[in-house]
Amino acid sequence: MDLVLAMVIAVVVIALVFDYTNGFHDAANAIATSISTRALTPRIALAMAAVLNFVGALLGVGVAQTIQGIIDIDSQVSSGVSIDRAHGLTIVLAALVGAITWNLITWYFGIPSSSSHALIGGIVGAGAASSTTVDWGTLVEKVAIPMVASPLIGFVGAFALMTAIMWIFRRANPGKVSRGFRHAQTVSAAGMSLGHGLQDAQKTMGVIVLALVAGGFEDGSDVPLWVIVAAASAIAAGTYSGGWRIMRTLGRRIIDLDPPRGFAAEGVAATVLYVMAIGLHAPVSTTHTITSAIMGSGATKRFSAVRWGVAKGIVTAWIVTIPAAAAVAAVFYFIARLFLP
Repeated sequence: MDLVLAMVIAVVVIALVFDYTNGFHDAANAIATSISTRALTPRIALAMAAVLNFVGALLGVGVAQTIQGIIDIDSQVSSGVSIDRAHGLTIVLAALVGAITWNLITWYFGIPSSSSHALIGGIVGAGAASSTTVDWGTLVEKVAIPMVASPLIGFVGAFALMTAIMWIFRRANPGKVSRGFRHAQTVSAAGMSLGHGLQDAQKTMGVIVLALVAGGFEDGSDVPLWVIVAAASAIAAGTYSGGWRIMRTLGRRIIDLDPPRGFAAEGVAATVLYVMAIGLHAPVSTTHTITSAIMGSGATKRFSAVRWGVAKGIVTAWIVTIPAAAAVAAVFYFIARLFLP
């Protein structure tokens, strides 16, 4: 087996490992509120989320193509010789190492940071370290602007929807309302799970295609079916394994949610994910979106009901994620270059 083929296989395997870590890191995004309000039991919620993550991953490739377009890997492998191809694959490998490292750090400390932005940071860091062309226009239009817009929309949208729910059911029996929304949360959690698969599995697909292009096995014009199925399976398996540390943060530490607020948060967050993925092909963070929506729905109790100290720590992690993952990727790239031709 030659060096390039061995590296392609290694990068694909590591990309699927990242997809798996994405699943258990972000499992909380879809189901934490439903579990915390007792709308679903943990195992049923995780099984539902895993299945719908898989289904969601099969619904499009627009986000994957956006990920592919962040850096111009062709510029590193244009000659087609094995040394250049090994160099291109090293760039993709460094991006994955940066993303996985940051995912594991934030998972260990129970911080709901963004796997999406860890991956994007890794790609940018490896690209910049290797002097690969970074498409800053795509990065701003498809990543930076949606990165800021999606949590703002999540917060405002959930606040507005919960305010409307409170007004509509203002004369209803609170117990009946709570029971009704506990059932409704099954639907909203399912919507979040589908949106998570639609968004996050595609990001891994994009990285695998980058590796295949660097190795000379694809031209990057499409996403092969086996890549779609492999990424969908990896994220579903990761989701089923669960992310209990982060689930506690989202479900309890930010605010004690009731079923109507959980429904409002999940419903708005899922809608944002669909619009960004299908309409704009923008790789937004499911973590940012659901966390801000939880804050928005919780703030309808009173602003002091939200534990803003916890929220501040989460926002800080959001800001740090891209540069931190980029730095790890850059360091790994420089180390890896010492051992390659």
